[in-house]
Amino acid sequence: MRVFVLIFNAGTDNEGIHSIRISNAQGIEGNKILLFESEDDATRYALLLEAQDFAIPTVEMMNADDIQEFCQSTGYDWEIIPENSELVMPPETNVEQTDWQAEPEIADTQEEFFPPSLSIPEIANSDLDSIRRKLEGLL
Repeated sequence: MRVFVLIFNAGTDNEGIHSIRISNAQGIEGNKILLFESEDDATRYALLLEAQDFAIPTVEMMNADDIQEFCQSTGYDWEIIPENSELVMPPETNVEQTDWQAEPEIADTQEEFFPPSLSIPEIANSDLDSIRRKLEGLL
């Protein structure tokens, strides 16, 4: 069965799936992934998140069995949202600290891009000479 889920930073190394924080009767907290049967319902939910100033997710189609297997391996719960059901509303509050970063941070390592044994002018001049010879050969 195909379902639609919300993915943040789709196609990047920092990809994450949207989940909501839940608590059981004993007060133990966990995460639940919503599996939408309808792409339109998933898109509406994504727009509601955006209206709450949440990061904008991408709606992705996936196999429900794959998501359920993922949930079982990570201890997450899941809920299938039937097509044309009552509109699901995101929680009013969002988790302050997420397991992913909305935008990857690039650390300033102060490292040189070229090894110290090579000087930049030498590299540039040898490349320029090679390009110049190739261009002159075309004339």
